[in-house]
Amino acid sequence: MPPIQNAFPDAVIFDFDGTLAELVLDFAAMKARVAAAARPYLADVPPPNGLPALEYAAKLAARIRPEAPEASDRFLAQVAQAIMAQEIEAAARAALFPHTRHALARLAGKGVKIGIITRNCRAAVSRIFPDAQNYVGVILARDDARHVKPDPRHLLDALAILDASPDRSIMVGDHPMDLDTGKAAGTLTAGVASGRVPRAELAAHKPDYLADNVGELVGMLES
Repeated sequence: MPPIQNAFPDAVIFDFDGTLAELVLDFAAMKARVAAAARPYLADVPPPNGLPALEYAAKLAARIRPEAPEASDRFLAQVAQAIMAQEIEAAARAALFPHTRHALARLAGKGVKIGIITRNCRAAVSRIFPDAQNYVGVILARDDARHVKPDPRHLLDALAILDASPDRSIMVGDHPMDLDTGKAAGTLTAGVASGRVPRAELAAHKPDYLADNVGELVGMLES
């Protein structure tokens, strides 16, 4: 999909952690908590083998459920509580990147609709970005969303709330998952190397735009 020519996009949807804010979450520790929660229910707890924490929890719950449906539900509730606690604790140590508010204001000044979609919980996002409502039209955190990325419906639901067309919008993130989500939803994509994924790895996923951070990205859109 070629970049939008001679005009700003109708909407730009941002990932949060690593894109607009410092990425301080320890995902390895999060998956270790998921495994620990499963040990009372499973004799053999397999490793995540690259799965993110939420998908790892769903895989373990599926193993528990055939023999003990109620235990599977208890496990998922324990995991949800543990993950949220870790996210909120991490939020106390995180901050927005210095360029975030200015970049969002520059987009809004051009009439661009702005949203955030994240697999993080709303309480953590609110702690890091308490004035978000001054900059964005919609936030769909994990506990707000019917589906979470990489499911494209996470992005499509945000665009529907903003009344924006996918083919006139951009999905921005610091991880290949964000780029995959945008491509599946039919938007343009922008990779920003402000998280833990190197710029070269993001480039390998062929985003329509590639920048070191969202401030640089907005400058590219303005040029």
